[in-house]
Amino acid sequence: MSARNSKANKAAARERLRAERERQAKRDKMRRRLTVGASVLATLALAGGIGYAVVQANKPSAWEAAKKVKDVKTPKNTTGENGTTLVIGKPTAKKTLQVFEDSRCPVCAVFEQQVGPVIEKDLEAGKYKVQYVGATFIDDVATGEGSRNALSALGAALDVSPDAFMKFKAAMYSAKFHPEESQDDLAKDSYILKIADSVPELKDNKEFEKNVEEGTFDAWALKMSKTFDESGVTGTPSLKMDGKPVTDAGGKNAPMTAPEFTAAVEKALKG
Repeated sequence: MSARNSKANKAAARERLRAERERQAKRDKMRRRLTVGASVLATLALAGGIGYAVVQANKPSAWEAAKKVKDVKTPKNTTGENGTTLVIGKPTAKKTLQVFEDSRCPVCAVFEQQVGPVIEKDLEAGKYKVQYVGATFIDDVATGEGSRNALSALGAALDVSPDAFMKFKAAMYSAKFHPEESQDDLAKDSYILKIADSVPELKDNKEFEKNVEEGTFDAWALKMSKTFDESGVTGTPSLKMDGKPVTDAGGKNAPMTAPEFTAAVEKALKG
């Protein structure tokens, strides 16, 4: 190889090396810019996220807004102030059994599964009427919104008909649908509508669905809950007739089986 060719090759190699170093320097510079830019964006995103979280935290919830509603929308088939008197049964029945329940209450679920069918038969026979009083205290104890949301949905079912209300309540408390107390599934409108699909009058009922999803009876649910709070009842399920507790043989708790319930109610009807 000539000295000329050797020098030329070395010069070309040095030029390629210089060019590659320039390209690498440019890539490093661009990478630094991108890194800084990403960091700035991340910081802005974090700040924005914190700002959004603060705004959301300070934003009144739907339930806080419902507390401030003055013109309360009440379901059909109710009476009394703010529609909180909910009585179902034949007008000819002389006495009324008050039933106090919280939709998230697991003991209420057992009560409804065991005693609910008996109550339905008694209503059909005209033995007594039933006044339902809904509570929402489990939302405060176990945290969540299920009790309130379910009570609002019960109002939406009642707005359809008393029969739809009774069937929806029975489905909600059924072994198939009633969630564990610690699980707030009843806070989800999608779960409420899933339960409602088992009730013929509510399945594909657009007005019912609209009232559930828009919280039409949220304010009413809070008023009903206040009625429970002012009743003096401290737990659910609880029963009263003529202002007196209807209990099992022990005298402290609601009767939890069909035979116990029938015996307790027969005694109350005579009293």
